[in-house]
Amino acid sequence: MALNRDFIGRSFPPTEPYEVSRVKIREFADAIGDPNPLYRDQEAAKAAGHPDVIAPPTFPIVVSLGNAALADPDLNLNYAMVVHGEQRFEYTRPMRAGDVVTCTSTITEIKSIGNNEKMVIETDIKTVEGEHICKTYNTIVERGA
Repeated sequence: MALNRDFIGRSFPPTEPYEVSRVKIREFADAIGDPNPLYRDQEAAKAAGHPDVIAPPTFPIVVSLGNAALADPDLNLNYAMVVHGEQRFEYTRPMRAGDVVTCTSTITEIKSIGNNEKMVIETDIKTVEGEHICKTYNTIVERGA
């Protein structure tokens, strides 16, 4: 079944606040095999001009995937048939330990490509104080729709 085109342009309420911790940053860096000391050593991060350890550039995927868009049954998304098409990030500043962030997502595109459905979700990630950290662009493909 095709994805519901009525969702194009739909924005979803901000997610619950997520506190970025040194532990989560280190676990993520371990999972991707990146030994960069800026992700692990507070003194190294401070020496590089950061107030605390920073997260790897792809870390926002951890907080941006919990958006309500993918869970809405009216979208008609068969999650079992979803593959990740593309992910990119545009940064205002690095995400760092101590940030408490929320994500606001908007479905910006849905289109058919052969027997597949392509959907693009843009997510703004901000601190609870309103400081913009980054925008993510997540393209997913539902195969055989």
